[in-house]
Amino acid sequence: MPDKLKHLLDLGKNEPVAAFLGMRLMELSPGYARVSMPMKPEYINFNGMIFGGIISAVADQAFAYGTNSVINPNVASQFNIHFIAAVGVQDELTAECRVMKGGKRVCISEIKVTNQEGKLVATATGTTIPLV
Repeated sequence: MPDKLKHLLDLGKNEPVAAFLGMRLMELSPGYARVSMPMKPEYINFNGMIFGGIISAVADQAFAYGTNSVINPNVASQFNIHFIAAVGVQDELTAECRVMKGGKRVCISEIKVTNQEGKLVATATGTTIPLV
C-alpha cells in the first residue's frame, strides 16, 4: 500500500464524525473510495424519511477519502447533491467516489450513493482544492 494511502487510513481511524455516525471505509485506492453507513431511527426527519444531511454526510465522507487519496490535504470548494429516492431507517447506504480529474490545483469527483439492494438514492459532484 502506498504511503499516501496508509497515512490517510491512519488519519481516518480517529475521525470523530465518522465514528459518531457509524461510517465504515470499505475500500480505498488512488482516486477511489467506498464508504458504508447504516441508517438509524435518530436520522428520520418529520416526513418519516432519512434526513438529506445524513445522505450528504456519507457521500461527503467518500468524497473526502477519494480526493485526499490523490492530494492530501485538500478541502472541498464545491459539493452538489441530487436526491433521487427516499431512504428509510432499514437501509444501509454505500457511497462511492471516483476522482474524475486530480490535478495540482483542483480535484473533480463524482459520487454515487446506493442502498443495500444497489438502488441509486443520490448522486453528487464535488470539487476540492489542495492546502499545500
